[in-house]
Amino acid sequence: MSQMSLFDNSIPEPLAARLRPASLDEYVGQEHLVGPGKVLRRLIESDQISSMIFWGPPGVGKTTLAQIIAQRTKAQFITFSAVTSGIKEIKEVMQEADRMKSYGQKTIVFVDEIHRFNKAQQDAFLPFVEKGTIILIGATTENPSFEVNSALLSRCKVFVLKGLTKEDITKLLDQALESPRGFGGQNIDIEGDLVGMIAAFSNGDARMALSTLEMAVLNGDMAPDGSITVTKQTIEQITGKKALLYDKDGEEHYNLISALHKSMRNSDPDAAVYWLARMLEAGEDPIYIARRVTRFAAEDIGLADPYAMTLAISAYQACHFIGVPECNVHLTEAVIYMSLAPKSNAMESAYNAARDDAVNDLAEPVPMVIRNAPTKLMDELGYGHGYKYAHDYEDKLTDIQCLPDNLLGTEYYHPGDQGEEVKFKERLDYIKKWKEQHR
Repeated sequence: MSQMSLFDNSIPEPLAARLRPASLDEYVGQEHLVGPGKVLRRLIESDQISSMIFWGPPGVGKTTLAQIIAQRTKAQFITFSAVTSGIKEIKEVMQEADRMKSYGQKTIVFVDEIHRFNKAQQDAFLPFVEKGTIILIGATTENPSFEVNSALLSRCKVFVLKGLTKEDITKLLDQALESPRGFGGQNIDIEGDLVGMIAAFSNGDARMALSTLEMAVLNGDMAPDGSITVTKQTIEQITGKKALLYDKDGEEHYNLISALHKSMRNSDPDAAVYWLARMLEAGEDPIYIARRVTRFAAEDIGLADPYAMTLAISAYQACHFIGVPECNVHLTEAVIYMSLAPKSNAMESAYNAARDDAVNDLAEPVPMVIRNAPTKLMDELGYGHGYKYAHDYEDKLTDIQCLPDNLLGTEYYHPGDQGEEVKFKERLDYIKKWKEQHR
C-alpha cells in the first residue's frame, strides 16, 4: 500500500490533465474521424467498438479518445502501460476477461504505446482478440505496419490521427484561458499573437501547447490586483525561441521557403543554411521543409546527380523518425548537398511539356503494338502485334513506336550539361542515332 503525503491534496493537476475532454463534443481536431457522421464517431456513440489502433504523433488525442470510449462504453475498460506491464499481468487480465465474458460482460483493453510491447507481449493478446474475449485498442506514435505483429494488426482497424492544426491548438488555448477548469477564474492578459506564438511552437502537439501556456501564466507578471500579464519575453524564455518574423500560414512562410529554394538553386550553401535555420527556429515543421528539399532534388538537380533524391528522402525519413531538434543537422546536410550539387531542370521541363500534350490529347489511342492482349478477341483485333521484346536484341533496343501517331518524333527530355546528366545525354544521343538507322 502506498504512503500518502500531507501535501498530496495541494498539488494541482497539470493544465493538460484538467482540460482533457470528457466527450466528443469537447474533443478538438481529427474531424475526418470524429466529425458528425464520421465512422469512428458512429462506433463510439453506438458503443460498437471493435479492435483498433490509433496511430499519430504525440499530443493529438489518442489517449483522450480511448478515455472518451471508456466513459461511454458499457464494457469493462482496462488500461495497460507497455512500459510497466509484463506477460504475467497480461495473462491475469485475460483470464479475468474470459470469466467476465461468460457472464456476458465485454472487456476493452487499452494499450498505450503498444509499439513498446515486444513480440511475446503482443502475442499474449492475440488468442483473446481472435476469440473475442477482449476488444483491443492500441495507441502508437510509430508506424504499426513495422511495430505491431502482422497477425495482431490484421485483426485491428487502424485509424490515423493527424497533427493538430494551428487553428485547433489556438482553439484549445482559448478554451484553457476561458474554462473554469483552466484559467477562467483568473484575470489573464495575453495578446492573441502570443497565443498564436505558443500554437506555432507546439507543432501540432496539444499537450505541449497547454504545458507551455501553463508555464507562461505561472511565470507572468502579476499586478497588485492579482491580474497576470504574459509578455513576449516570458514566452521566449520558456520556449527558448525568439518570436521571429514568421507566420506558418502567412506571406512570410512562403517568402522563407522561396529564399531557401532559390539559395540552393543559386548554389549558395551559406544562404541556404541561414534560411533553413530561420524557418526551424521559428517553429516550422521539419517534415514540410524535408518535402520541399525532396522536390528540389528532382526539380533543380534531377539526373545531374541522381543521389540527391536518395539523400533528400533519407533526410525526410530522419525528420520523421527523430523529430526536432535532432533532425536539424540532417536537414542541414541535405540543404548543403543540394546547394553544391550540379544543377539541371530537365526533369521539370520534360514533365511540363509532356503534361501540356497529355491534356490536349487525352483521347489519343495507345499504339496497337504496345497494347496487351489478355483475351483471344483482343489478339484477333491486333493488340500487341509486332511487339518486340527489347531484351531479345543485342543492343536492348527496338524500333517499335511508343508515342501516339500525332506526337511521333516529339522530344520532351533534353539533358543538361552538368554532372552525371552528361552521361545520360551521351546515352540518349546513341539511342536516337540507333533508331534513325533502324527505322
